[in-house]
Amino acid sequence: MADSPPQKRIWRIAHSEASLGWGGQEHRILAEMKGFRARGSEVWLVAPPNSQLYQRAEEAGIPVQAQYFNQRHLLPFHVMRLARWLSRNRIEIVNPHSSRDGWMLTLAARIARVPLIIRSRHFDVPIPNKSLSRLMYKEWSHHIITTSPKITDTLVTTFDLDPSEVCTIPTGVDLQRFSPDGPRAALPLPELPAGTPIVGMITVIRFAKGTQVLAEAAGLLREQGLRIHCVIVGDGPWRTHLEEAIQKLGVQDLFTLTGHREDVPDIMRTFDIVAIPSFHEAIPQSGLQALASGVPVVASNIGGIPSIIQDGETGRLVPMQNPAALAQAIRDTLEHREKTQAMCAAGRRFIEREHSLENMLDRLEAIYRQHLG
Repeated sequence: MADSPPQKRIWRIAHSEASLGWGGQEHRILAEMKGFRARGSEVWLVAPPNSQLYQRAEEAGIPVQAQYFNQRHLLPFHVMRLARWLSRNRIEIVNPHSSRDGWMLTLAARIARVPLIIRSRHFDVPIPNKSLSRLMYKEWSHHIITTSPKITDTLVTTFDLDPSEVCTIPTGVDLQRFSPDGPRAALPLPELPAGTPIVGMITVIRFAKGTQVLAEAAGLLREQGLRIHCVIVGDGPWRTHLEEAIQKLGVQDLFTLTGHREDVPDIMRTFDIVAIPSFHEAIPQSGLQALASGVPVVASNIGGIPSIIQDGETGRLVPMQNPAALAQAIRDTLEHREKTQAMCAAGRRFIEREHSLENMLDRLEAIYRQHLG
């Protein structure tokens, strides 16, 4: 007799995030909250009221608890206030996503005796004060969730964690929104020669995203007789520096910076290639979304990227900070179309099998059931 499916469970989940901006991490948190709310659970967000995630959660009808995390001198007061809030709302699961909110919400959750404390880690960056961080990752949390196998390996090694206490769950992709079929966005492009390939990045503009490497690669390709046009969708603290770098390299006619856009699926379908020349990454959402949309990807061979972009199978990988290699990968992608199309088809199948939004929610729910029954 076949096993019956587990009985539907209503969870009471509180997420927290200290960041004020809007990027892949914040997108992931909102997707989790919306996903579990659609499954019937009750979800809350604890965040600064001037953050973009707070505002988007509020617009989506998700209950929000305003909390600033930069007032260290008031930490005991905020911890006790949050502990009372957690108890009052009978929260079963807390999931902080950054350092500052992690300390505050985890301490509050322990005081309130929340049954399941999860700590999510999204980036593979050095961990300061490892002896103190050990409290967060080993002593005070019941389970750790990362977004890439490399982050998982780092945490297990650094804090001597039991591998069963840590799992990798990359952000899931909405396969209906991100697909090869659908409308294409109108982009504010200059007049271009017919057939000019569009190489795009959808990103928060930071130094570590490697946008300047793409600028150098575009210049090299022009010298070799191949003109591309690069479109950077997004904004961020390094935008002015990027504009200066583009100007200094003399490739300003090869670039369009659109700023922030909401029509990401339609924009993705306008690209001939998605570039991810990052210096460090977990698993970039733009990579997952590009694969789901059937768009070729060229990316740095670092962090968690190789776990989704298998070189020669679902995309092309290049050494980090190597404009010549990036330029060659872009050229190969455009010139070897049959091979590229096969990679795109394999990438879509891979996302359908491993990285759908529903798959992500199912795996999270399995963790909740493992700890709470």
